[in-house]
Amino acid sequence: MSSAALGIHPLVDALAERIRQQWSSLPELQPLAVDPQLEAISGSLDGEDLFIRNELRSSRGLRKLHLETARLGAGLQILHCVFFPDPRYDLPVFGADIVAGRGVVSAAIVDLSPVDGALPQAVLQRLEALPKRAFSQERELPEWGTIFSPYVRFVRPADAAEEQSFIELVSDFLRVLGEASAEAVPQPIDHPDTVRRHSGQLSYCQQQKRNDKTRRVLEKAFNPEWADRYIEELLFDDPLPLQ
Repeated sequence: MSSAALGIHPLVDALAERIRQQWSSLPELQPLAVDPQLEAISGSLDGEDLFIRNELRSSRGLRKLHLETARLGAGLQILHCVFFPDPRYDLPVFGADIVAGRGVVSAAIVDLSPVDGALPQAVLQRLEALPKRAFSQERELPEWGTIFSPYVRFVRPADAAEEQSFIELVSDFLRVLGEASAEAVPQPIDHPDTVRRHSGQLSYCQQQKRNDKTRRVLEKAFNPEWADRYIEELLFDDPLPLQ
């Protein structure tokens, strides 16, 4: 059955495929184990079927690449993607999200977020060199959005052309991250910079967990205990303690 027949907005489908294409070019890409109970999930919310799919990878410098696609009935589609760096590497967190429903994209966001106060210089230079992509409707960041960089884009694409521009914007950010991860040199696990980046990534995850909207939906579709496990173990799992 086609994506259109399943009610999937074309931007969700197209961006998911672009992300898969680009992570395949990352250095030392490896599959990352995911609990089968969390890989393909079915539930019900307000009488409509809820489906969630999770895909996980790891690569050089990035401890976890997570792509989540979800749909509720024929009315709501969500794409959530986060690439978490290994704290030994001076790399940002990549994040992209789309919320779409019934032919309209209400929110699209992408960022390379610092975990150590500021973005690495090599990332900054590449971001500055990117083409400027214009969108007619910029959105206001949520209250917990202090984790984002000055380069974050949070928009409501107005038409197919702006949807394609958002895909290219995400590609730009992923290319910057891929080049930086290929060049980055790991530091020892006990290096002060590693410790500081580890602490910063913990803070990033804690701020993301303040998004009560995600928790409320999962609690309603499943139960509070399951929602906690999904958020803590899969969506925003803390980096492993430094040894």
